[in-house]
Amino acid sequence: MIGISQLYARVATTADPLRYGRESGRLPAHLLRFSQDRKPVVVWNCSRRCNLRCIHCYADSENQRYPNELTAGEARTMIDDLAQFGVPVLLFSGGEPLMRRDVLELAAYAGSQGMRPVISTNGTLITRRKAEEIVAAGIAYVGVSLDGIRETNDYFRGRRGAYDLALRGIRNCVAVGQKVGLRLTLTRHNYRDLPRIFELIEREEIDRACFYHLVYSGRGRGIASEDLTHEETRAAVDYICEQAVSLRRRGIEKDILTVDNHADGVYVYLKLRREDSERAEEVLQLLRWNGGNRSGIGIGNIDNVGEVHPDQFWWSHSFGNVRERPFSEIWSDLSEPLMAGLHSRKSLLKGRCGRCRFLDICNGNFRVRALAAHGDAWAPDPACYLTDEEIGLTGLPEEAVAAKAQLFGG
Repeated sequence: MIGISQLYARVATTADPLRYGRESGRLPAHLLRFSQDRKPVVVWNCSRRCNLRCIHCYADSENQRYPNELTAGEARTMIDDLAQFGVPVLLFSGGEPLMRRDVLELAAYAGSQGMRPVISTNGTLITRRKAEEIVAAGIAYVGVSLDGIRETNDYFRGRRGAYDLALRGIRNCVAVGQKVGLRLTLTRHNYRDLPRIFELIEREEIDRACFYHLVYSGRGRGIASEDLTHEETRAAVDYICEQAVSLRRRGIEKDILTVDNHADGVYVYLKLRREDSERAEEVLQLLRWNGGNRSGIGIGNIDNVGEVHPDQFWWSHSFGNVRERPFSEIWSDLSEPLMAGLHSRKSLLKGRCGRCRFLDICNGNFRVRALAAHGDAWAPDPACYLTDEEIGLTGLPEEAVAAKAQLFGG
């Protein structure tokens, strides 16, 4: 997750996290990514059932009952363990989490145990009454998926009218004072909607916008060919940066982020080197504290039946099940080969990723995307749009390139 508002639009400085000692227990939510002792943010797919059928759904969800999902009692036991382990945020996802009848009770319970409960939803079920119930449950933030304007979004969702229902849900959250954000996955189908999306964000008083890069998992694998080209990605990130600056200059407070491609952090840093070298060095330090991709380290996933995964897109690999062992024990077990590899990935990365001069701020980007594209979790991430020159692979003596390749297993 790259905070464009924080980094490019100058909302955050290195003094901000330092003021709290960079301790996660003392940091406000918007600075948690810069803590030095952070435990993982956990995404829990509390139900796989969904009333829509999105073309890029990583969970491959349908509107059907899925057997063997965690019961309320099992969920509370899991939440107790997560809280004791120090997990700062529990994100309730799906499927569509609001289709689980006890989701708000469980979210409130997570809040009572000291975690920040967050919901990721398609927004179509958020009536005014449901929005009031969300507020009463103490939900810190509601992220509503909206992948374009009207027909574009409805195409993504597989249901006519989904856009209007989601917008109704956003408006209901705003009306009751619930912090709400927009979540959009960038593809060739919708990136040209970005100007209208930013108009929507401003007009509807949406607090936050997260622009996701496509991850090739679940049904997302079937639309990998519809991912943005590298040139289109650069143009989209440029536009998002420009709009974040415009909002700030006009005194409009919005949190604008990009997600699931840590090349964005490098790209923002390189942009700032050309535009403001002093600010660039401060951003470089913030990016180092951020640590790049942290699948299996700073973010984890528990699916609907209790399997623990490196992140919510990596359902092809389980570290164990919370019915058999607590999450805290599973997550701390470095004898598991993939878990150990993710913790020491710099020595395993191959090709461009292994030789990149920005490994300390990208950390090899998204490994599950490399796995989907190459069948190898340590291969280069195909969504990295930085040039060989930008990442330091051209202009180097052959001996230096060879030495780095040998060091990182390239």
